[in-house]
Amino acid sequence: MKLTRIAGDCGDNIECPAVYVSDRGTIVVQGHTLARTGLDITLADDESAVEIPLDLLKEAARAHAL
Repeated sequence: MKLTRIAGDCGDNIECPAVYVSDRGTIVVQGHTLARTGLDITLADDESAVEIPLDLLKEAARAHAL
């Protein structure tokens, strides 16, 4: 899968929250993984919840609209 970063400027640091668009027409989010316990949502075995700053999502929405 080819990913193109559309939001999140980390410089050379690859370990920071970011949003990507894939060559399959999907959005991929890189963020800090949340513990499965203590969430008020239910996750399937093949799902994860990640946390990203709200401003990053706004940046991604603006970039994708171009």
